[in-house]
Amino acid sequence: MQTQATSNILMIRPVQFQFNEETAESNTFQDPAVAELPESKTQAKALAEFDEMVDRLRLAGVNVIVFNDNSTHYTPDSIFPNNWVSFHASGKVVLYPMEAENRRMERRKDIIDELQKTYNVEVIYDFSHFESENEFLEGTGSLVLDRMYRKAYACISSRTSEVVLKAWKKQVQTYDVISFRAFGRDGLPIYHTNVMMCVGNTFAVVCLESVKDYDERFALKQHLEEDGKNIIEISMEQMASFAGNMLLVKKQNEGHLLVMSDTAYYSLTDSQLSELEEYAELIHFDLSMIEACGGGSARCMMAEVHLPLK
Repeated sequence: MQTQATSNILMIRPVQFQFNEETAESNTFQDPAVAELPESKTQAKALAEFDEMVDRLRLAGVNVIVFNDNSTHYTPDSIFPNNWVSFHASGKVVLYPMEAENRRMERRKDIIDELQKTYNVEVIYDFSHFESENEFLEGTGSLVLDRMYRKAYACISSRTSEVVLKAWKKQVQTYDVISFRAFGRDGLPIYHTNVMMCVGNTFAVVCLESVKDYDERFALKQHLEEDGKNIIEISMEQMASFAGNMLLVKKQNEGHLLVMSDTAYYSLTDSQLSELEEYAELIHFDLSMIEACGGGSARCMMAEVHLPLK
């Protein structure tokens, strides 16, 4: 059985981080109040947050592979690489179709070429052609993968198309897709699955309340429970504080980290924190600018590299 977590994490160091008007329509986690801030301020603060996160993850025993973004193209959301690529233990690399046009240039062949020096890449599946059909699937933002039990959880939105989901399942194979619809406090569809749920090895953090259809909610819960996941429910308010946007990461020596932001950590109750501490060491960071401006948090910043070593 494949392990759920890896100690190899890809992160992209930003060079022009700022509020992205193209993504704001479907991402209600972005705070319009920061849109008026000068790019120099948002970039400087985001860079400081990014560098501290990388330093502390490395100190904790994670192999963080950092690539610098470049200013050749306008890519204000490059700090979130998990939306354009996923790396699998079978040697598969998958490239994904992105809704915002200014995000599509985040896909970089040079990064994959560099990783191939260390890791085995057997095949690259490229779904970006779906962009011409206005159908999207934004990586492990759209897909929360249970790599152990071969299930892909996906909440349908403008960024998570059922058309591309079917194509992904047919091409990637081995995964069952569990799709549903989830909504925020404003009644709008949740833009990415990974803000409302996180799947670990023997636990899952999930905002079941956001799944309004009772049959879909029951099915989601049943799938998690039948795979032995202890469900830690979070509220709508906690989800809005990025408490669903966590990632389980392996240390290179032994043990696991559960990575999240300060915002997420401090939204959790003592009881929830105690439960989570049974599964992993909790590590959290100040990501306030990245969250407010980009509408994503700790999990979005990390693309797991499950590829086999050469």
